[in-house]
Amino acid sequence: MVSGSCSQPDAGKGDFQELDQIAATEPFVKLAVKATTIADIPRLVFQALAATVSGRPGGCYLDLPSDVLHQTLTESEASALIDAAAADSAKPDPSPPKHKSLEDGIEKAAELLRRAERPLVVFGKGAAYARAEDAIRKLVDTTGIPFLPTPMGKGVVPDTHPLSATAARSLAIGQCDVALVVGARLNWLLHFGEPPKWSKDVKFILVDVCEEEIELRKPHVGLVGDAKRVVGLINREIKDQPFCLAPSHPWIEAITKKAKGNVLKMEAQLAKDVMPFNFLTPMRIIRDAILAEGSPAPIVVSEGANTMDVGRAVLVQNEPRTRLDAGTWGTMGVGLGFCVAAAVAEPDRLVVAVEGDSGFGFSAMEVETLVRYQLPVVAIVFNNNGVYGGDRRSPDEITGPYKDDPAPTSFVPAAAYHKMMEAFGGKGYLVETPDELKSALSESFRARKPAVINIIIDPYAGAESGRMQHKN
Repeated sequence: MVSGSCSQPDAGKGDFQELDQIAATEPFVKLAVKATTIADIPRLVFQALAATVSGRPGGCYLDLPSDVLHQTLTESEASALIDAAAADSAKPDPSPPKHKSLEDGIEKAAELLRRAERPLVVFGKGAAYARAEDAIRKLVDTTGIPFLPTPMGKGVVPDTHPLSATAARSLAIGQCDVALVVGARLNWLLHFGEPPKWSKDVKFILVDVCEEEIELRKPHVGLVGDAKRVVGLINREIKDQPFCLAPSHPWIEAITKKAKGNVLKMEAQLAKDVMPFNFLTPMRIIRDAILAEGSPAPIVVSEGANTMDVGRAVLVQNEPRTRLDAGTWGTMGVGLGFCVAAAVAEPDRLVVAVEGDSGFGFSAMEVETLVRYQLPVVAIVFNNNGVYGGDRRSPDEITGPYKDDPAPTSFVPAAAYHKMMEAFGGKGYLVETPDELKSALSESFRARKPAVINIIIDPYAGAESGRMQHKN
């Protein structure tokens, strides 16, 4: 991120939009730097670019004060500065790695997996970023170890793979004795890797590009490095003494039985056409429409409370890097920005946003951007009149001097979100039945033009979501 800032000579005097932008951004970025002269710019640009992609990817901030923006250099001076900065950035890091020998760790990891009675592979968005899908798929296929993706790790190995433990998550993490965790942090989404969700005796093999993550978690084996390379080395080590858990292995049988049972229960609920809509009926129709697109699969963007939670369970990802959601922080408002970025980065793919009405509302005006650039984005809004749902108070609860005020989490009932898109020249759909939704999805997916599908959901269908519900 590059931003202008107030003039340096006027800092501290109350200059226009004066703010210590370095201090404001530092808690959220890997690097925050200010160019104090024009001559600093090439060096700092190279420094920021290197920092943003080194180790665990992350944002960097470059501050350009307005007085610096008015400074000039000759072309020859600028070229010399750029060449010097490029040469300096190309120098290898002189500091030796602090972590133990990767080779020793690979041997230990392979031996742990080989001796495990109930092994599990867990992978996250770090594995997807590293493009480790071929290496992880090979590991799963050759060893027969079941796997569990985090939400944005979905698709690294297809959700439809027979060794997927997603539908047996509690059993898998609660009873595994060795867990190979690749590109995923042992944070709240994975219950910190601690009891009671995990066994107190589980041995973690943690693969992460960030050494600090290894040091924080103190796994049984820590492997610092690129996920694709490290898993490839584990595969090579296993090849010398191969092993494979057969479908009849007690661990595989237990996972498979539990997963099949839970899938059957879910499919029985999904098969019902519930009217007015709950979350499951339209989510099933959306799932089927997305799967019907085949390959290249659409990129699914999802944010919301119930909408995102249900979508994580129902929507199927069979290709890597085809799901973007609110992630670890559960940040609302990221959806439409993700859509713009996904459409630009992957122009051959349709982008489908599955949004709660609250999440959509934070950045809904970006539908204008979608229309302006004619991006192939279909935004689907689950409209249940509020955060978790509409006003659910009983008449007995609506008392007192402010009884006429709306409930804090409720929105205008049946808000016409689709008309926002129409106002800018895109296509809007209002749907309340399965047939209307199927028709809207078919038409909008075929057109590959900006569209909003406004699905009216029963305001009583939702429930409190997020970490509090997750912990309970």
